[in-house]
Amino acid sequence: MLRPWDLRIVLARESGQPAYLQIAGALIEAIRQGRLAAGTALPGTRELAARIGVNRKTVQQSYDELIAQGWLTAEATRGTFVSAALPIIEPAPAARHAGPSEAVFTLRRAAPDLPYIAPAPGMITFDDGAPDTRLMPAELVARAYRRALLDAAHKNRLGYSDPRGLLVLREAVADMLRADRGLNCTAENICITRGSQMAIFLSARLLAAPGDDIAIESLSYPPAREAFGAAGAGIQAVAVDEHGLDTEALEALCRKQPIRAIYVTPHHHFPTTVVLPPERRIRLAALAEKYDFAIVEDDYDHEFHFSHRPLLPLASAQGFGRLAYIGSLSKLLSPSLRIGYLVGSKALIARAAAEVMMIDRQGDPVTETAAAELMTSGALKSHARKVLRIYAARREFLAGRLKAAFGARIGFVMPQGGLALWVNFAGGVDVAALAQAARGHGLAFTAGQAFATNGALVRGARLGFGSLDEAELAEAVERLRRAVG
Repeated sequence: MLRPWDLRIVLARESGQPAYLQIAGALIEAIRQGRLAAGTALPGTRELAARIGVNRKTVQQSYDELIAQGWLTAEATRGTFVSAALPIIEPAPAARHAGPSEAVFTLRRAAPDLPYIAPAPGMITFDDGAPDTRLMPAELVARAYRRALLDAAHKNRLGYSDPRGLLVLREAVADMLRADRGLNCTAENICITRGSQMAIFLSARLLAAPGDDIAIESLSYPPAREAFGAAGAGIQAVAVDEHGLDTEALEALCRKQPIRAIYVTPHHHFPTTVVLPPERRIRLAALAEKYDFAIVEDDYDHEFHFSHRPLLPLASAQGFGRLAYIGSLSKLLSPSLRIGYLVGSKALIARAAAEVMMIDRQGDPVTETAAAELMTSGALKSHARKVLRIYAARREFLAGRLKAAFGARIGFVMPQGGLALWVNFAGGVDVAALAQAARGHGLAFTAGQAFATNGALVRGARLGFGSLDEAELAEAVERLRRAVG
């Protein structure tokens, strides 16, 4: 066993962790490894400070911290000792060589299989359809935030509140859904969430359990697929075609086995952007009745529709008897402003609120108050009209550049709405390999394979245009052209 004054403690000066905590950590590690046995005397504070090269008070602070935690004891006339009351610590073999940041416990479940493109200097990214945060009315938002914060502070409203979200925002969302989307709902039918993904996760928690089967389109939104899978459900892929969800394929699946629920994006199918036609919407509702399954409708970008007045959501005609409706305000402003909503029956929303109490307790009252003000004042609707024109121009610009650069080598249908194009590459192009090659040219995009629910080969890609201006779009297409060769 090493004598305590032989212990080598080297401080990481640039780590950002206070020196006294680094010393304390080193001593704890020596005790846990058996290098300092119970009852061992520690050197005096002056001696240890001189050896490490720190002030004596720093060592004293370390000793005081370890005494408070029970690792050390102090005797007034004798000095400082490793506590004799410590339990015998015999680490498992795998843990003996583990560094301080290495996990030695077993992690349950596999990690979610989610595509993610990390920002990198000089890299242009075709995302999956994010908005341009440079267009956010920052001055309006900042003023709304300031008023919300001051008002909440003065009225003692920054504590815990309704897990469904502030009433003022739920009322504003209900008003918008009734007026613009034809939903027969009130604030009692709404739970505010931290973005639409939280609403999807809540839906999965409420509707799926181990042993259930959930239907998801064969090309779909990966985080939704993973959320239902994390709830223990089996994922059953349903074919999509040029019109979206194939309802005949869905009925064939229902004849084979019970389906608990289906997750769909009928307004602008993710990722292909096509709009589910009225006859298939009617058929989907009829199948839900016939085979007794629920529908989770994700209306993730309803505001962005360019050609005509968009079709109303399924929820406008079907109600909430067997349907949950999901939307978001984040794409109108910024993804970092986490405002989504889950709409459903009062019973569903009550259960959702109980789930929120376990994972989030409640939302952000300041953000919710500010969002409510932007909605009720008309500022959000005015902003939506402004950015819609900008995004429509970017859609046309990207489509023109792609046609000029690739001709028949790339095919796509101009989307009626949304912030992305779904392009298909001709000639047997390996899109996953192309995505890898494109990174060498300073361009990042997600290959369509990531959206495949059943692992089928996909030769397409979703190219988001909303977050890039025309100069960036032109450069992105040029880098893609060089990657294709």
